[in-house]
Amino acid sequence: MQSSFIRCAAAVGLLLFTGAALAHPGHGTHTLAAGLLHPFGLDHLLALLAVGLWSVLALPARKAWQGPALFVLALLAAGVLGWMGFMLPWQGQALALSVLLFGALLLLSTLRQVPLGWGLGLVALAGVVHGLAHGFQVPGSGAGVYALGLVLSTALLHGLGVLLGLGIRRWLAARQGLVFAGLGAALGLAGLALFGQLAA
Repeated sequence: MQSSFIRCAAAVGLLLFTGAALAHPGHGTHTLAAGLLHPFGLDHLLALLAVGLWSVLALPARKAWQGPALFVLALLAAGVLGWMGFMLPWQGQALALSVLLFGALLLLSTLRQVPLGWGLGLVALAGVVHGLAHGFQVPGSGAGVYALGLVLSTALLHGLGVLLGLGIRRWLAARQGLVFAGLGAALGLAGLALFGQLAA
């Protein structure tokens, strides 16, 4: 059982490395593979994992799926707007800021009871920001298969975040607060570093 958690944690580590290497693959293409690869850009990947982690930490055990589902719905709705050409100013900085805010939310949730409405509101807002970014980059042709790949990868990364959170709760129960807080701090620092790179 413990080895299963170790394998899950190792897989997440590999995904983080892959995300850093790939940055934002698939722009300007129209294939299923490009859609599958796109969310592995580091800012997207960290935000998606964070949604899964926070959902396990803050939501009732049988409702951990609600955070990822809300994000995906917001992403799809905003993705249509992005595909139609709408884009926020400072889009890249907004993506990095979402990682920073998720880190802060995760850290704060280990210290005190954060109202679920605030957390879910941030999840929805981040879904909109990421959806606009994704949608703006969807090509005119092949948009359907590209979007399908993108949604599948988004759901996979949410699922990995949830599994990681469940693994922490099960195998590191005595130290789960410290582990979640550490992950929140790491996410916050990563978001700050991404924001700093874009602002430089």
